[in-house]
Formats: sequence, C-alpha cells, structure tokens
Amino acid sequence: MKWLIIVAAVMMAISPVMWLKPSPRQRQRDRLRELARQYDVKVERREAPLLLVKDDMPAYRLRYPGDRPGPDFTLVRDAVASQDLARYTDGWRFRIAPLRPLPRDAQQQLAEMVSALPDDVWVVESNQAALTLWWWESSTAEALSPALKAAAALRDTLCGHADHPGVSPLRAPAMPEKSG
Repeated sequence: MKWLIIVAAVMMAISPVMWLKPSPRQRQRDRLRELARQYDVKVERREAPLLLVKDDMPAYRLRYPGDRPGPDFTLVRDAVASQDLARYTDGWRFRIAPLRPLPRDAQQQLAEMVSALPDDVWVVESNQAALTLWWWESSTAEALSPALKAAAALRDTLCGHADHPGVSPLRAPAMPEKSG
C-alpha cells in the first residue's frame, strides 16, 4: 500500500510537467518558424484574405525594403478560389492581378514558386510592404525550405516594381520651405 501511495505522489508531481511539454504539432510549427527566421520571414496570425476563412491564418511575410515597394497582386489556390477568377497557372487564380505586367524573370520565378509550395498554402499575396504566403503550417520544414528560398528570390526580384512608381508607403511628404 505504501508503494501505491508513493507512485501516486510521484505521478501527481510529474503530471504538470507533462502538460507543459510541447506536442508534436507544436514542435513541428516551431521548426517551421525557426526556418522562416533564417530567411528573414516574419510570421503572424492575421485575418486571411479569404471570405470563407473565419479564423486567423498564419501569414509568412517577406518584407520589401521601404524605399523599394512591391507590386499588388493576390493569387488564390483553385481549391479555395471562385471559378470566376482569372486563371494564372495550373492550380492558381488571380484574385487581384498586377496592374503593370511583372518583369519576365519575376513571372518565371512566381510560376516556379507556386508550383513548389506545399498544398496547404492557399494564398500568395503581394502589396507595397511585403510578399506574404498564407497557409496552415501542416508541412515539414524540409518541404517548406525550397518554397521559402524561391519566395525570397521572388521578393528580391519584385523590389521596386510597385504598381504606383514613385509612391512609397514609408516616405514622409515634403514640407514647403518657409520664406522670410
């Protein structure tokens, strides 16, 4: 009987530690986010640019330099896109197409990147501030690495190709000089 009481006491002491131990899913997500930091990617949970997704979705954001903004476009995976949207490539549709044509090398990099993305990446979005991959983080770090490498190369190519050249989201307006 004493042994039973001792075992119960030890189990009660150990059980809180077991609750604090990260789950396999949490460890996988941590590996993904560590990999993202290596590519200078900021990970946020934000409202997804999809009408049918009500929860916040992980957004992997690759920032453009403040003085070299990127173009505006949104690509949506066919599985979650309306069939009325313009087809971009196999499996992807433009929800918002770029106003100006992307440079030829950027078009090729974008097509290669979307073909390398894990299946649960639902949206690729670019705006003046960042290139963003919206996904559910169910892939492994090994599967994500080529996609992040391709996204970083695409971001570097798209820098400075804003839809509205000369307009920078981070530039302060010029103040008139005082006379007198």
